Amino acid sequence: MTALQQAYIVAATRTPIGKAPRGMYSHTRPDELLAKAIQGVMAQAPNLDPAAIEDAIVGCAIPEGPQGLNVARVGALLAGLPQSVGGVTVNRFCASGLTAVAMAADRIRVGEADVMLACGTESMSLVPTMGINTSFSPDVYLKEENIGIAYGMGSTAEQVAQRWKISREDQDAFALRSHQRALAAQQSGEFADEMLPVEIVRRVPDLATGEVRETRRTVTLDEGPRADTSLEALARLRPVFAARGSVTAGNSSQTSDGAGALLVVSERALKEHNLTPLARFVSFAVRGVPPEIMGIGPKEAIPAALKKAGLTLDQMGWIELNEAFAAQSLAVIRDLGLNEDVVNPLGGAIALGHPLGATGAIRSATTVHALRRRQLQYGMVTMCVGTGMGAAGIFERC
Repeated sequence: MTALQQAYIVAATRTPIGKAPRGMYSHTRPDELLAKAIQGVMAQAPNLDPAAIEDAIVGCAIPEGPQGLNVARVGALLAGLPQSVGGVTVNRFCASGLTAVAMAADRIRVGEADVMLACGTESMSLVPTMGINTSFSPDVYLKEENIGIAYGMGSTAEQVAQRWKISREDQDAFALRSHQRALAAQQSGEFADEMLPVEIVRRVPDLATGEVRETRRTVTLDEGPRADTSLEALARLRPVFAARGSVTAGNSSQTSDGAGALLVVSERALKEHNLTPLARFVSFAVRGVPPEIMGIGPKEAIPAALKKAGLTLDQMGWIELNEAFAAQSLAVIRDLGLNEDVVNPLGGAIALGHPLGATGAIRSATTVHALRRRQLQYGMVTMCVGTGMGAAGIFERC
């Protein structure tokens, strides 16, 4: 049996994240965002001939409408990649982007490819959270054991808050810290290495002149972090998903738009194209949990990814735990005994946003650059996933 190759990340970037549905990308298509992310990641590896890329694997949680029709292939072509580069769109809801990275790494490791693109893109402004024409099997509603499949995400967060006894006060304090960390990271330039400045072009008809006016601006920061939030402001928000609940818009992730991209290569490609590795992709795991408490998914996926890697939790110097909701984040942190100092040091999705299928690629870019910048050895990206799953991927700094 041929030994597995190692898979290396040689470039990683992301767009700033916009607020949905009326934020800075409200009129920007997700395939255009994806194209910008691909162009940005290629610019980080100028020695690499784009024709060497064998496939682009792109995560998207709701691949419909403007992000349907195999957005991976469309985005690759819009980015100007050679027509020889393939494209496939994958969907594991919130773990789509991380799954794309793991699938690209797998192709490298088994020797089927030497250069792969792994990306994620999502526009929650242009495609609603549940999709354009959602349809469940009748058995979802007719069988009690299946009804959890149809639970809204907020309802699952309420279930977790109740079962794990996560107080409203703790959720709000967690949310405030997310904003404070994100703002501090922006002010200190922590995102500079991973962030791709994006030019937004808008065309508006001028009814008086009959002309189309074009405006352009370049965005360089995530739109979500709020300097004006406080515990008092968060406490005034009403529960959204249950009359006597504790989950609010303030302690939940923001609906968002964005894209991320990584270049994954073999050791042979490193030498052939004179590339410098940023990180090695170490392991990946997915585990299922009851759909009605989907937020607890990372609790099962994290130990599985660690076991595959032969590592322990205390070796993780950086953990990006996607903050779908403060309630589920705190439940995972407390159950696994995670060190809160290494969990989301730059803030999380409550402040920065959560563009669903793009988040895994975005947070992978964050982790890869943070490991290098902070001189840490291992980092992890993990998240809960709709319909009851958890995913986790581990990276090692080179």
